[in-house]
Amino acid sequence: SKAKLVAKDTPKTTFADVAGADEALEELEEIKQFLENPGKFQAIGAKIPKGVLLYGPPGTGKTLLARAVAGEAGVPFYSISGSDFVEMFVGVGASRVRDLFEQAKSNAPAIVFVDEIDAVGRHRGAGMGGGHDEREQTLNQLLVEMDGFDVNTGVILIAATNRPDILDPALLRPGRFDRQIVVDRPDLEGRKAILNVHAKGKPLGSDIDIDVLARRTPGFTGADLANLMNEAALLTARRSTDTIDMAAMEESIDRVMAGPERKSRVMSEKDKRVIAYHEGGHALVGHVLPNTDPIHKVSIVARGRALGWTLALPSEDRYMHTRSKLCDDLAMLLGGRTAEELVFGDPTTGAQNDIEKATQIARAMVTEYGMTDALGPQQLGQKDGEPFLGRDMGSRRDYSDEVAARVDREVRILIEHAHDQAAAILRHHRVTLDLLADTLIERETVDTPELLEIFGQLPVWTGVAGGNGNGTGDDVGRSASAGHGGEGVRDPEPAA
Repeated sequence: SKAKLVAKDTPKTTFADVAGADEALEELEEIKQFLENPGKFQAIGAKIPKGVLLYGPPGTGKTLLARAVAGEAGVPFYSISGSDFVEMFVGVGASRVRDLFEQAKSNAPAIVFVDEIDAVGRHRGAGMGGGHDEREQTLNQLLVEMDGFDVNTGVILIAATNRPDILDPALLRPGRFDRQIVVDRPDLEGRKAILNVHAKGKPLGSDIDIDVLARRTPGFTGADLANLMNEAALLTARRSTDTIDMAAMEESIDRVMAGPERKSRVMSEKDKRVIAYHEGGHALVGHVLPNTDPIHKVSIVARGRALGWTLALPSEDRYMHTRSKLCDDLAMLLGGRTAEELVFGDPTTGAQNDIEKATQIARAMVTEYGMTDALGPQQLGQKDGEPFLGRDMGSRRDYSDEVAARVDREVRILIEHAHDQAAAILRHHRVTLDLLADTLIERETVDTPELLEIFGQLPVWTGVAGGNGNGTGDDVGRSASAGHGGEGVRDPEPAA
């Protein structure tokens, strides 16, 4: 077997090293208690779960949680990746599974951890040949071993995946993976706790505010936050300073979200002006609409593949969207191209990414969220659950050509309405748009204080030129930031 045994003298990971996953820790605490004192559970007829499946997005701490259970329980910990089982020779994978569980049973109580179990555990019959390949034989042996666990063996299988949807149903049934624990992206409090963990041992300046950093990083995973703190430390070392200050942290957040600055790129004054108006259009439309997130920063400094970018951040964690929120996000996304049309009369290719995102949101509003009166609350397009490659291949059309034409018409109406709304806002506030663009050309990056100074007391847009209505924003959604000319800024996907 290729499984690695974590020796007793290896530095241990404990629950104290894990932050931002409180619910997962509570679930795993029981596993630790069973391994420490199995008699307590067996005395009342309780059976510990044979298997625990940790699932969630990449970088959320699934592997770390498994190591923490082993460190807390003080038992042998066998770690292997799902891809380590299968090789070119027939029977090797099944043999490695048998060998791994024999080792664990001989050293029980023990934990077997299989990382990326989807490499070996996906739907049977889903290969290119659709038949009995080596991976399926390995999966069959894994199922047999899990069924063969005696109640009192003391061997617990923990597995991790970010694709639970493609796992074989036989693997997920009760009696195999009895407990399935979601390890999701951390919320605001979770991000604070994770930042505090990674701040240990680092000389933070007196101006560092963990609360502010946590609010600046919605959608970040634990791995993103660890990378953020490390980037700040590297930047501080390059500058030959002794402490990590807030400026270093802000720069690190921008690097993680949008990529490193491309300072060497030489841009003509004309292009610089176009990008300034483009980003100014995003920011101005986003600022006056009632349901968009607050604009945090606007920049025309190229980062990653983006020539410029506008960053809107939610003031609190959000998990769903209203129709009003999505409509305002559409207008903000199209604000850049609309500003180009208004000022120069000739739009550029820089809005390609904005148009792509806007079209995706508009189509989802029509076909998935049922947010149009013409078609009503129905889902159009059936998800392909089991194509021959064993993964989602998109959606299959399950509606007529007439309905397809109506879908296209509704999408176009949403896009056109958002474009018209952005155009009305920019025409009405043209003086402010010019001021913001000139400031961007001069300073290249404009942060919140300068933005508020430029925007002054602009009223919330109510759809009436000069309107000063009290448009009420909905506080349930995530940011839709816009990058110019590339995928520069992280965009949390709209939640269903």
